[in-house]
Amino acid sequence: MDDEEKKPNKRGRKKATEVIDAKVMEETVDYNESSDDTLEQKKKKRNVAIIVSASVIFAVLVFGLAIFLFKDKIYSLLEKGFDELNKDKIELKYTETNDKEIKGVYITDVSEVVENAMPSIVAITSKTLISSGYFGNFFGRDQYTEGAGSGIIVSETDNDIMILTNNHVVSGASELSVQFINEKSFDARIIGTSERKDIAVIAVTKKDLDTDTLKSIKIATMGDSSELKVGNGIIAIGNALGYGQSVTTGVVSALDREVSIDNYTNKMIQIDAAINGGNSGGALLNSKGEVVGINSAKYSSSATSTNASIEGMGFAIPISDVSKLITSLMNGNEDTSPSIGIEGYIISEQNGQNYNMPTGFYISKIVSGSGADKADLEIGNIITKINGKKVESLSDIQDVLYNLDKGDKVKLTVSYVGGREYKEKEVTVTLS
Repeated sequence: MDDEEKKPNKRGRKKATEVIDAKVMEETVDYNESSDDTLEQKKKKRNVAIIVSASVIFAVLVFGLAIFLFKDKIYSLLEKGFDELNKDKIELKYTETNDKEIKGVYITDVSEVVENAMPSIVAITSKTLISSGYFGNFFGRDQYTEGAGSGIIVSETDNDIMILTNNHVVSGASELSVQFINEKSFDARIIGTSERKDIAVIAVTKKDLDTDTLKSIKIATMGDSSELKVGNGIIAIGNALGYGQSVTTGVVSALDREVSIDNYTNKMIQIDAAINGGNSGGALLNSKGEVVGINSAKYSSSATSTNASIEGMGFAIPISDVSKLITSLMNGNEDTSPSIGIEGYIISEQNGQNYNMPTGFYISKIVSGSGADKADLEIGNIITKINGKKVESLSDIQDVLYNLDKGDKVKLTVSYVGGREYKEKEVTVTLS
């Protein structure tokens, strides 16, 4: 029995084998089903990944487009946010100077401008009689002193070349000669002068000039001095110290400076270009080569060790202020500047406070037969207004008279002593 029991049962072993095979097949089927599920899941995951990637790319594109379209607003919001974070901080403030285009002319090489303008500039030599041989001179000869100046060719007629210069260059001269750019000199004569504006017009007869000289000269181009600004570049040309034409450059230092020459005060252009003896009457040019002024004066001092000479303070007459007068002089008309018929001096505001007097023009003399002599004016009166304009300097009076003619009337506001104080009255004066 025992031996029989130990022997394997063929039927049972077969059955067991079938059971095992069935399990293997079942597991194989399950595995295959599981594999199919994995592929399907991978496919779904891949589709999801594609959709997600496309969405991300689309979102990035939309975001980038939004930033591009609304960048200014975004930057503004960001700046406000940073400002809020840093509102307690003190920062440096930067101007926008470097972002702006500064338009102007920086004068470094003026050779082209000078080359074009130089043919219209002349050197003037004057001879003035200082003593006569008939009055005790040992040699029995007249003695002359020579002066040097400059001029500007401003016009021409059929017979003459018209040259503009300063009155103080030609005043009192018994002989005048003009040297043109080709260094040839010719005699000149005075056409008209204005002492109050310190200008003069002289002429050289065209028939005296040779062909070479006529070809070498040109008429200057006039500019508009009213357009000048402080800091504008300028060029000064003149016969400095009588050595011949020379050029200096600089800038407009100030406008409407009151300068007195020969007891007349005028408003002038202050420049830092060197102006020396002989430059008077020469041209002040702008960067275009247009004449905007007539070089006339410079400040100077005793040049001692304790009081050095003054440099960089030259003055020029604004060309626009005298253009009407120049035209009148060229046409043979006299400078018929009207006069009130008084002499005196200005009482400044400071002096007025010190001496308890009104600011204005103090009358120290009345010319006999003048308009002032015929009006209700007296020595000691103080003119405080002329035609309603305050009188604080001589030029305040001169500016009003410049636009008037002889026979015109002006209304003066005058302060006079009445008891222990100054009182006011209105006086109308006919200019003479």
